Amino acid sequence: MRGVIFDGKQTQVVDDLEVREPGFGEVRVAVSAAGLCHSDLSVVDGTIPFPVPVVLGHEGAGVVESVGAGVTHVRPGDHVALSTLANCGACAECDRGRPTMCREAIGMPRQPFARGGRPLYQFASNSAFAERTVVKAVQAVRIPKDIPLPSAALIGCGVVTGVGAVLNRARVDHGESVLVIGTGGIGLNVIQGARIAGALRIVAVDSNPAKETVARRFGATHFLTSTEAVGEILPTGADHAFECVGRVELIRRAIDLLDRHGQAVLLGVPPATAEASFLVSAMYLDKSILGCRYGSSRPQRDIALYADLYREGRLLLDELVTRTYPVEDFDKAAQDAHEGRVARAVLTF
Repeated sequence: MRGVIFDGKQTQVVDDLEVREPGFGEVRVAVSAAGLCHSDLSVVDGTIPFPVPVVLGHEGAGVVESVGAGVTHVRPGDHVALSTLANCGACAECDRGRPTMCREAIGMPRQPFARGGRPLYQFASNSAFAERTVVKAVQAVRIPKDIPLPSAALIGCGVVTGVGAVLNRARVDHGESVLVIGTGGIGLNVIQGARIAGALRIVAVDSNPAKETVARRFGATHFLTSTEAVGEILPTGADHAFECVGRVELIRRAIDLLDRHGQAVLLGVPPATAEASFLVSAMYLDKSILGCRYGSSRPQRDIALYADLYREGRLLLDELVTRTYPVEDFDKAAQDAHEGRVARAVLTF
């Protein structure tokens, strides 16, 4: 079968990839579409360290092909969106409703794939850049069959992370102000999450002026190409500031532009050893700096919720799919995504 692999030096599309049958509590999915997220590119450029060789991809949707023993919530033929959380469901964090903090879901990559007899790692417990993948049953969330799979593919990372950061982590309330730095796939979902939450002012900042139209379509009330003018719109600062780029100087700006009681939520991914600074005295005005993993989500609940919001016309998905690419055109998709020509490139099989 076809898939995109990274061997530590280069990516390539291969056609001799193999994946094993699902074991107990697992599901094998025929992947129909997968979004190309910057986290995939960050593995390639070394920003996110990951063992190799690895099958890339972590934002996908497809059709259940087979299930292992003990799986009852999905069956062959079901359409599913895939999450990256291979959480155990039994530890204290899972029991508290915090599966993103499950230690079984962090730093334990599996090797369900093989090529020429050599095992390959699975990226983010998912590897959606393959025609078929095997995931834990908890990662497969059934969705209505009337949702186009290229659109549904984006729920499992971009939507869950961006909208989830607003609703689950920051808990934005009606009438509050939101600053969003970076309007790529994650930033656009933060914007629409703020719109859904009822934010009064949603200020989007991106150095590319061509992104204004789509940012406003998703719910931005203001658009700037620099953070310098934010004070003119929010003179006392933002209630919530989301950094969606992953640059330490922008993290500092997000913190500096907070109002009293404000929260800066960090969603962008800088290099693993990056350090950021802030003015300590400003924090005594009850300001907070929040990390956020995967939108602090509970995928079986949240993905189903976002699917329903899409069907009601309240959550935008189709507008995120800037362009679809056959998997063979991975390099072109990666280049377009890296250079910001697309909000989300979607690979199709």
